[in-house]
Amino acid sequence: MLKRVRLLRVLLTATLLVSGLRADEGMWLFSAPPREQLQTRYGFEVTAPWLDHLMKSSVRFNSGGSGSFVSADGLVITNHHVGADDLQKLSTAQHNYLRDGFYAATPEAELKCVDLELNVLQSIEDITAQVNAGVASGLDAGAAAEARRRTIAGIEKASLARTGLRSDVVTLFQGGAYHLYCYKRYTDIRLAFAPEQQIAFFGGDPDNFEYPRYNLDVCLFRVYEGGRPARLEHFLRWSAAAAAEGELTFVSGHPGRTERQLTIDELRFLRDVQFPYTLRRLKRLEVLLANWGARDVENARRARDDFFTVQNSRKAYDGELAALHTPTLFAAKTADEAALRQGGAKPADNVALAGELARIAEAAQRQRELLVLQRLVDGRRHEVFFAPDGFNCDSFALARTLLRVAEERAKPDGERLEEYADAARESFELELFSEKPIYADLEALKLADALGLLAEELGYDSPVVEQALAGRSPRERAHELIAATKVREVAVRRALYAGGAAAVTAAKDPMIELARMIDPVAREVRRRWEEAGEVKQQAHAAIERARFAQRGAAVAPDATFTLRLSYGVVKGYTESGRAIPAFTDYAGLYARSAAHGNREPFDLPERWAARRGALELATPFNFVTTHDIIGGNSGSPVVNRAGEFAGIIFDGNLQGLALAFAYEEVESRALAVDSRGILEALGKVYGAESLVNELRRGRRSE
Repeated sequence: MLKRVRLLRVLLTATLLVSGLRADEGMWLFSAPPREQLQTRYGFEVTAPWLDHLMKSSVRFNSGGSGSFVSADGLVITNHHVGADDLQKLSTAQHNYLRDGFYAATPEAELKCVDLELNVLQSIEDITAQVNAGVASGLDAGAAAEARRRTIAGIEKASLARTGLRSDVVTLFQGGAYHLYCYKRYTDIRLAFAPEQQIAFFGGDPDNFEYPRYNLDVCLFRVYEGGRPARLEHFLRWSAAAAAEGELTFVSGHPGRTERQLTIDELRFLRDVQFPYTLRRLKRLEVLLANWGARDVENARRARDDFFTVQNSRKAYDGELAALHTPTLFAAKTADEAALRQGGAKPADNVALAGELARIAEAAQRQRELLVLQRLVDGRRHEVFFAPDGFNCDSFALARTLLRVAEERAKPDGERLEEYADAARESFELELFSEKPIYADLEALKLADALGLLAEELGYDSPVVEQALAGRSPRERAHELIAATKVREVAVRRALYAGGAAAVTAAKDPMIELARMIDPVAREVRRRWEEAGEVKQQAHAAIERARFAQRGAAVAPDATFTLRLSYGVVKGYTESGRAIPAFTDYAGLYARSAAHGNREPFDLPERWAARRGALELATPFNFVTTHDIIGGNSGSPVVNRAGEFAGIIFDGNLQGLALAFAYEEVESRALAVDSRGILEALGKVYGAESLVNELRRGRRSE
């Protein structure tokens, strides 16, 4: 209860300022940085070389998260929880790298990741006019969505052919603008260092989204090209002094999503339908994985990354839903929207704007009616290998992918589902042929629960449920399917992919046949969902033009998991009358563990207990800043004016969950690991002197 009251109190302050730009707000495009604000507020001039260097030193993890190059020899730093997916895939019953950590004392000992792809942004181009020109006026929503998809696929394919770079068209301002982002891809990625998960996530779920914190949430990888460490021109030099309280710093990363530019009707949809459904699903999955993991040590290892992800997501959605339950948030958003409605230069402008808002309200209502079915049978857009909630397991995701890619490849590029476009083929194949371990027992557990969810949400008499269960219980059906399918075998996937639709049909694989049976419903609900989405995009484009005419271009677009720049200062805060300092240190880590009797989740790994005397306990460990961040910023570097690495973002506090909808800097804070604390641990706890030297020198010792 205390946590929720605290979040609501902060939102009282946040929502008073929804309509205007405040202080350090903004996840800014690198192509449109906040030059005037930085010059006026901090006397800092953003130069093109400074921006270009930071952009090409920043890394996107395709598995979700951010990072940065920190040496000329391809060394990349990110969070442990960003790297956890890869640690899980590299682990076995004999070598639990996620739990126990890893250090490669020599380059030869670095472990090659299974299917990790890193992207580094090279260029940004505004192609709004080109995309809009491809969608003729007067088309209905379905035809307009198809035309937009064809246009975007053509742009991406032509860019890939011209540049050789991964080319993604990014939708900004909810459809108000379109930019082409070109990335250099790296796929030979090797693990160099990871601490134990217990020190990376010290305090566990009780301390998650809290502060003060004591987490060594870091992980180091190395990028290779041609079998050798990549030689880089752009990387962040390590700051010896890190950052002082009150100092201007920057965060360069890939925030996942914000909802600040949604209308009132869209926010109601999130509050009343989408978030409650998502939380129902997450909470049942959290209990399922916790209980299964508690039964056996190997169970716990296999489920650990899934469990951590679900637990973290559940707490984040709880906080965001609490924000949406705050009357003052809606009051401020309503007032802002009302002002926009009345702010046109002519009465006709206001009438037109009211019409666009009404179109969004109607489209949101259509999506409200579709949401549960869409999530259960179709799933998230843009994520090829993500199973829908009603069939949640890797086996189904792979089966549906094999089914759909065989069908989609027979179509012209621009007529396919967007995730099967030619421009995305290399990344698609990397994931399709991944050698990651897929455990049949965990698959059966998750699928049985998912089929149970499907039946509970749609009703056992639903034709979809009857088809999926085929006269069996969810548990019986899940075990039958998982035992019989062959899609978990990489060789089988390669053969079916190469053989196309004929081979996929001839295989008679039961999981593929289940996907085939459900696919007509999934495609139809997707079509209807995307038609409503197209209506919203068109309306938002008109709304953003009106907003620009009234207020100028002083607002950054919502987050889209693309590279953004935020600025802020290192700064503590006051909570419930108590001063929260900007920094924690290693002395605080040991004190917090002792206060809890060194019991889980406040227990320390053995080496940390043994090496306490070697540490300088006053070394700064974690710190907080006013940066505007959100999920996806995990692993983002914190850099100083000189562009040096001063720390790494790993979390936000509970109050910061409100940033999905409105910015405030009274109590909302970004959490980071201090560069000094990282070196102290690497050298004195792990004996990783080669890495310490590389970080200090910016180059590996020969």
